[in-house]
Amino acid sequence: MTKTKILDTNSISQKLNRMAYEVYEKNYGEKELLLVGIEGNGYKVAQRLEEILKKISPLKITLSKIKINKETPWDSEPKMDITVKDFLNKSVIIVDDVLNSGKTLMYAIKPFLHKPVKRLDVLVLVDRSHTRYPVKADFVGLSLSTTMQEHIEADFSKKGNETVYLT
Repeated sequence: MTKTKILDTNSISQKLNRMAYEVYEKNYGEKELLLVGIEGNGYKVAQRLEEILKKISPLKITLSKIKINKETPWDSEPKMDITVKDFLNKSVIIVDDVLNSGKTLMYAIKPFLHKPVKRLDVLVLVDRSHTRYPVKADFVGLSLSTTMQEHIEADFSKKGNETVYLT
């Protein structure tokens, strides 16, 4: 199996910086913004985004994590490290590394549909354009058309040496 590097640390940083400015522009009138990273690389992307937003905006940024069984998300409810009162009537951004079929994001959005939020957006580093579920990303670092046999693999295991591969 061959790996082709599609994003290196610098290009990931550039895309996150651009998306942070887009997020701030869309939410400049808010007092607080809740970033909810999907456990794993989604949460790592959310952490990086939080750092940038804190530097460029006066918004209060709250970082949270949501845990989902990515293989069979219908088997159990997503687990969050926040309560409903933490996101009531607030702007929420669900963050993940790769939007593939949309299944993970669909189930990540579910807890926010039962209570009123002010705004609900989705941010992904890479959008593969193969969604099977009615989910779209509002903020995208890179849109990449791939074949169904190809996969996107994000490696955030070493801070300062993040990469995204096409396999």
